[in-house]
Amino acid sequence: MNKQKIQLCIDALAADTADKLAQESGMEITVALHELMKTKTYALLFDENSLLYLETAEYIFDMLQAEQRGDWEHWREE
Repeated sequence: MNKQKIQLCIDALAADTADKLAQESGMEITVALHELMKTKTYALLFDENSLLYLETAEYIFDMLQAEQRGDWEHWREE
């Protein structure tokens, strides 16, 4: 997969995850995206070496929820 396709996957996953966060929390999408951007999950998603771009938005959202709960053991297992 070339860098452009990887970036497209990452961007789509970030958008889908922010959308899910907005739906679950009742936030506006822009607020949800801003909140997502402050997380370790988001940073890891944008690290191509993590290979998270190969996962689903649901998987990324589960990681985000674990991080928000402070459930670092579950987060690391993801």
